[in-house]
Amino acid sequence: METIRFDELELNPKILRGIKDMGFEEATPIQAQGIPAVLSGRDVIGQAQTGTGKTAAFGIPVLESVDASSHKTQVIILSPTRELAIQVADEIRKLAKYMHGVKVLPVYGGQDISRQIKALKGGVQIIIGTPGRLMDHLRRKTIRPDHVKTIVLDEADEMLNMGFREDIETVLEYLPQEHQTVLFSATMPKPILEITRKYQHDAINIKIVKKELTVANIDQYYYDVKRKDKIDVLTRLLDYYNPKLSLVFCNTKKMVDELAYELCGRGYSAEGLHGDMKQVQRDRVMKNFRNGKTDILIATDVAARGIDVDDVEAVFNYDLPQDDEYYVHRIGRTGRAGRCGKAFSFVKGKEVYKLKDIQRYCKTKIYAQPIPSSDDVAKIRAEKIMDQISTIIDEENLTSVIDIIENQINESDYTAMDIAAAFLYQAMGASEISTAESKDDYDFHNTGAEDGMVRLFINVGKKDKIKPGDILGAIAGESGMPGRLVGAIDMYDKYTFVEVPAEYGKEVLNAMKNAKIKGRSVNMEPANSR
Repeated sequence: METIRFDELELNPKILRGIKDMGFEEATPIQAQGIPAVLSGRDVIGQAQTGTGKTAAFGIPVLESVDASSHKTQVIILSPTRELAIQVADEIRKLAKYMHGVKVLPVYGGQDISRQIKALKGGVQIIIGTPGRLMDHLRRKTIRPDHVKTIVLDEADEMLNMGFREDIETVLEYLPQEHQTVLFSATMPKPILEITRKYQHDAINIKIVKKELTVANIDQYYYDVKRKDKIDVLTRLLDYYNPKLSLVFCNTKKMVDELAYELCGRGYSAEGLHGDMKQVQRDRVMKNFRNGKTDILIATDVAARGIDVDDVEAVFNYDLPQDDEYYVHRIGRTGRAGRCGKAFSFVKGKEVYKLKDIQRYCKTKIYAQPIPSSDDVAKIRAEKIMDQISTIIDEENLTSVIDIIENQINESDYTAMDIAAAFLYQAMGASEISTAESKDDYDFHNTGAEDGMVRLFINVGKKDKIKPGDILGAIAGESGMPGRLVGAIDMYDKYTFVEVPAEYGKEVLNAMKNAKIKGRSVNMEPANSR
């Protein structure tokens, strides 16, 4: 299909300014067909996948039809979730940036209804809401539908999957007889067709076929990782590959916040991006990521729309996406401008079947990879430092520095090899080398425990307001060891001893390395004999 520019669609110049500010010039297929169809005033059925630009496909024409001089509600948009309602409202507000007097308001469950009622009293022309909350407002008469000209059912199939059919029909019954019904859905199951037959007349049908999605220039790998180990595997991969910029995808805003907090706590330059953040915050985060001030951006699928940064070297699917198409959108943010990118996915158990679906959909191969060990990370870091040293030797004048080294050798018992090794040790970080060398090398021979058990020392006690149950829960939760196997827990004011089966000793200590108990970082090690 021939591409169409927005300025060819005879739109209001104020809307065109908003579109231009958003960085859009050419209409997507659903926009090119949907905008004229909705502008015609007829009912419309649009079948298109998420991520095809359908919000603008109905958002632009409803803005064209809104009378800014009237404060009556003229457009209602139904959305399946609070997140989507907020996202749609944000996008329509951006499109209406230069249309003074046009108010857009999302209403949804979970937010104080009195706040929504107060906002509605000022007069709102376009309301985006979840079915239950919209129905609530209609019953209370806090939303008066008498002047509604258009209703849009966005993600209609998703709303039906969530059990909103009766609510949708209740909302539709409130509307005046003369109105336009616009329906968008990724699929057209029988219940959707029943709604279209009952509530639409002589509708224009638009169907956008999925584009063939390609993921060239991207090496794709997956790791079999337990949920509790994900953060450790992520940091190890970041250390091993050391990408210039990384994108990490999570399925929930809560996970984005938690992961950003954890990574920052471990010394990484990371920030989160999700729909609950104010626009000013989002703009700041994106600016930091674009200019390299932030190395790692953690985002949800919704928030990541519009991220267009050429230097992203790696994409991590911390959570596998809900939709196969999202996988392609996610990893397509690396491997830009002819570069080779890397995509890493964390899976566990039944998620492997989901991964197979993704491979079929993308017509690509995602390879299983072993998790790099601490030794691997230390070795690759040493190699990178040695590469940098080679460049310095080839390109820099080192005469004065060589004199300093020679003086040191002459005045001490150190050899040039000793000094070189010390510099490499310093450059890599002493703790990293010692971790690699002593990995899992714990001494359980004489911890003073009963036969078959090992006794462990933890540097927290009663004065930290920690109880035996907190320690038991942390050990079981972090290591996956059944709590019933934990033996005696002896608490003192500033420290605690706990016994675990000998076969779990190493696993518990490794799992507790970065653990927190009641928000406090802890240190655990084999106890000395009583």
